[in-house]
Amino acid sequence: VQLQASGGGLVQPGGSLRLSCVATVAPGFTLNDYIIGWFKAPKGRDPVSCLKGREDWIYYANSVKGRFTISRDNAKNTVYLQMNNLQPADTAVYYCAAVLEGGYGCNGIVYDYWGRGTQVTVSS
Repeated sequence: VQLQASGGGLVQPGGSLRLSCVATVAPGFTLNDYIIGWFKAPKGRDPVSCLKGREDWIYYANSVKGRFTISRDNAKNTVYLQMNNLQPADTAVYYCAAVLEGGYGCNGIVYDYWGRGTQVTVSS
């Protein structure tokens, strides 16, 4: 699977951004076959947020609960991260990553596929 993240930018504290992760999946697979996560660092195991494909399972790191919302649009093969009330501590390059569903959760696991990141800068 190939992943392309976009939507980053420069915002003031309290502002909002929506990140998009467009997935090009392998033939015979759909977006639902993959766990998708958003990370502040590449190759990490602790996502900012993630969701599973076939279950109603969503995870948020404590630092973003109540401010960020992850969602998916299967028709567009896209996973979104709506980021509200952004703070300077949220500044980072954000990466989306994917791994095939395997009956486990979506945090603390190894993700096999990584896209290029998109820069989010929160500054006044």
